[in-house]
Amino acid sequence: MASDREDFTLCGPSHLTNLDWTNENHQRCVAACLVQGIYIVERDRQLQRQGSQALASPWWDFFHFKLIRHLIDDADFSIFGAIYELKPPQEDTTTITTLDSKAPRYVIAFRGTLTKPDSISRDLELDIHIIRNGLHRTSRFEIAMQAVRSMASSSSVGASNLWLTGHSMGAAMALLAGKTLAKTGVYIKSFLFNPPFVSPPIERISNERVRSGLRIAGSLVTAGLAFSRTLKQAQQPQQLQERNLSEDPLKALSLWLPDIHVNPGDHLCCEYIGFFEHRGNMEQLGYGAGIVERMAMQHSLGGLLMDAMGVSNAVDVQEPVHVIPSAKLVVNRTASEDYKEAHGIHQWWRDDQDLVSNIYLFK
Repeated sequence: MASDREDFTLCGPSHLTNLDWTNENHQRCVAACLVQGIYIVERDRQLQRQGSQALASPWWDFFHFKLIRHLIDDADFSIFGAIYELKPPQEDTTTITTLDSKAPRYVIAFRGTLTKPDSISRDLELDIHIIRNGLHRTSRFEIAMQAVRSMASSSSVGASNLWLTGHSMGAAMALLAGKTLAKTGVYIKSFLFNPPFVSPPIERISNERVRSGLRIAGSLVTAGLAFSRTLKQAQQPQQLQERNLSEDPLKALSLWLPDIHVNPGDHLCCEYIGFFEHRGNMEQLGYGAGIVERMAMQHSLGGLLMDAMGVSNAVDVQEPVHVIPSAKLVVNRTASEDYKEAHGIHQWWRDDQDLVSNIYLFK
């Protein structure tokens, strides 16, 4: 039996009858609904809902999108993403082209974990890869990356006409794909909903001084282990001297500004709130604290600890997926009844939420 949350007519943003592509709230709602469409199209497949029984298409039809390609996992054959094309009504084509230049021509969307028998095994496997900082080595990400790179490099599409969006695990996939292209100077507008931040949820600790102390300690330990590893890898003192230690690979990403949407009640993503605040605090401390934090950002603490203990390849040492130097952070301050509501995709198209946004730029 279908859930009411799968039915667009019951829980979709039907209030968006006059879509304004220059309105950031409208953009967010559309992106979230297109992600929801992926969840529902996979449920339609699993439950063999076809024709009038299928529930997915209203989630994109309402905004005049057409689903032109499914992205299918090569292990369990589940639908984990899709490519949408904007197909406005014929009479609106000229208006949208000339006035609503912020409308995407195409959107690539990725769903998160589906806790259903037909997909949970593979999805949990991918979740573990995220924890181990190894999402980039999975075949699902390779399929996603190939689709993103192909669309972004196409002469008929291009990065300026493309959006990326995803929820939870799908947000991690969109983030990693966006980061990969940003490092080459290609920047895609992205909407990331509840992306996992692989770290203890320090933000949930009520005492601000304790939170700050734990984050500073974490940065010092991570930076120390990273520097120690760098020293060990240098075969000769001359090689270390030749390294440009002032070179900051994060600067290559600093011009990309994805929209990251988080909820303080969601322990999987809430640490983004403290992450950006802590980075600013470290810069203000002086005495080299900013340099320490930059080095810490470029390495996985879990991976460094495993490497220090001689356990190789357990967790990737390099830059975690969740680390992003610049972002527009949107925080939903509306009280959530439970974790499920705080982590849900549905909150991001509702018009009764208390959203606070801040832009963090890497300096």
